[in-house]
Amino acid sequence: MSIYGTMKTAVSGMNAQANRLSTVGDNIANANTTAYKKVSTAFATFVLPNAGTAYNSGGVTTTVTNSISQQGTLTPTTSETDLAISGEGFFAVQDASGTSYLTRVGSFALDESGYLVNANGFTLLGTSIGGSVNTFSDMEPIQIKAYEVTAVPTTKASVTANLDKTATAPAAATLPSAAGTTASATVNYNLKTSMTTYDAGGSKVVYDLYYTKTADQTWELSIFDNATADPSSSTGFPYSAGPVTTRTLTFNTTNFGLDSVSGSTDMTVDVNGIMIDLTAATQLDTDSFSKVSADGSAPSSLQKLTVDDKGVVYAVYESGNTAALAQIALGTVVAPDNLQMSTGNVYSVTSDSGAAIFGFPGEPGFGVVESGSLESSNVDLASELTEMIEAQRSYTANSKVFQTGADVMDVLINLKR
Repeated sequence: MSIYGTMKTAVSGMNAQANRLSTVGDNIANANTTAYKKVSTAFATFVLPNAGTAYNSGGVTTTVTNSISQQGTLTPTTSETDLAISGEGFFAVQDASGTSYLTRVGSFALDESGYLVNANGFTLLGTSIGGSVNTFSDMEPIQIKAYEVTAVPTTKASVTANLDKTATAPAAATLPSAAGTTASATVNYNLKTSMTTYDAGGSKVVYDLYYTKTADQTWELSIFDNATADPSSSTGFPYSAGPVTTRTLTFNTTNFGLDSVSGSTDMTVDVNGIMIDLTAATQLDTDSFSKVSADGSAPSSLQKLTVDDKGVVYAVYESGNTAALAQIALGTVVAPDNLQMSTGNVYSVTSDSGAAIFGFPGEPGFGVVESGSLESSNVDLASELTEMIEAQRSYTANSKVFQTGADVMDVLINLKR
């Protein structure tokens, strides 16, 4: 047996425990770091060849292992752009130089350029709604034009109406469609309502809807642009232009619902590109009424951002309208614990981790996004303190072996004296 070998074994033991203390120190220091994944030290024997009765003491080697695949607790926050992943996957981000990484740190906020940047300075990547993603190059930084005033044009509307089946039909010559532009004409109708819409420039466009009974189970719907109405007239007539469209509404006698619109079973009416759905119209023995609900809005600025569990980023405007702006993609690897960790709690793909696979939240193999939450560190302080005590005692024991070896060496040296 070699005394020097024993001392070297003790040194390897002290080095191993020092590595263990280093990982414990890192874990304790990052116990409150968002999405931090604890590291641990694994020990393995280092054996030297032995011959005959002489024993050659070897030592111990250490390997640092990561727990990247172990999820931390999700903690609620007050910001809707704080994002956490419940399940597998990583956010795709990039640094200022354009290098792409994977991360679980979802503390995103808008920077001065409208990009979603997390607390560590990494910009969130995503894709357009309905896009596909296979690699980092398929994504780009998500940018929100926070100070841009946006108008949403009206594209569709729906009508909820009842037309009194006992109503009296006016004379055909006085229908709005026949006499709408004639100043001296007598105009009769059974019901009038209005529909407020918005064009692409955000300007308000109001349409007047006139319902007039023409026969049993049959009504005429004439729609005029209110901008052409006579401002001095209480009824709007005469209009300077004819109706935008006129349709015949035919009702059945079974459930008194709408059967056809101008002979077609398509229950929509096109008014300058706005599709009005009349499916809910009825003809019952009760007072007539008509309510129109249309989409679109006047120019308004961004109020807030929301993100759903599929990773779709929505802008919510002061008008109350929402618009889907982009979708967050997630990445994963076969062996996440073998990813390479870098400063800022980001990870790079390695040959041991396997290639990155991308998809969208909620798809097979990917978790869902939790808005208004952050993932906590998966460090257990009680376990780390226990590890620290164990490492301290093992280090002390190894130092005693070294000290004993040194004392034995002194005895051998003193024999010559």
